[in-house]
Amino acid sequence: MIHHHPDHNLLLEYASGSLPLGPSLVIAAHVQLCAECRRQYHALNSLGGSILRQSPAQPLQSGAFERVMARIERAPDGIPGNCETPPPPPPDSALADVPPVLGRLLAQNPPLRWEKVTRSLQICRLRTGQKHYEVAFHRLCSGGEMAEHDHRGNELALVLNGSFSDQFGVYKRGDFILRQPGQVHKPIATQDQACVCLSAVSAPVAVTGISGWLLNPLISFRPG
Repeated sequence: MIHHHPDHNLLLEYASGSLPLGPSLVIAAHVQLCAECRRQYHALNSLGGSILRQSPAQPLQSGAFERVMARIERAPDGIPGNCETPPPPPPDSALADVPPVLGRLLAQNPPLRWEKVTRSLQICRLRTGQKHYEVAFHRLCSGGEMAEHDHRGNELALVLNGSFSDQFGVYKRGDFILRQPGQVHKPIATQDQACVCLSAVSAPVAVTGISGWLLNPLISFRPG
């Protein structure tokens, strides 16, 4: 059962199309896994449609339709729901059961390349066609710990496989996590299996404690 969800404001931003692409991918993947948020998403869409139907018509700028269609063609498909043609499964078994929106994103990316960050943590960065958020998979080995860290910007994350805990709770498949500056935490994976998460971060993390002065200059941040 999924226990952690994006709040109403985040869902509203996603449904209205005003959320940046990086966070939208995380929200879309969560909505595809979570029946409760999917119902809210469809309700917000219906409400938005009703408001539009009752609003007076406004003239469009020249070329508006062409610009919208071009933007749709460039963006990954983030609409929750079933796919008529599901994407092929990714070669990595840890990502064999990802939501459809991530399957389509993987199909548009080059072969996955996991980078070793620490003995416990690996990261696989994704290309999304935007320049504001780093979107990546993180794999924490069974029983593995991340260094305690703060956040210089917002981090939106979704558990895809396994589970982890931190000072704020326990998170399993489908759970959504939002961390903001000032929320220091230390994720620890459960002992039974590795934990794989999707994340979108607007700035690199900041390792706390005595080792932070040494490690922080080495932490990379690659939006794209």
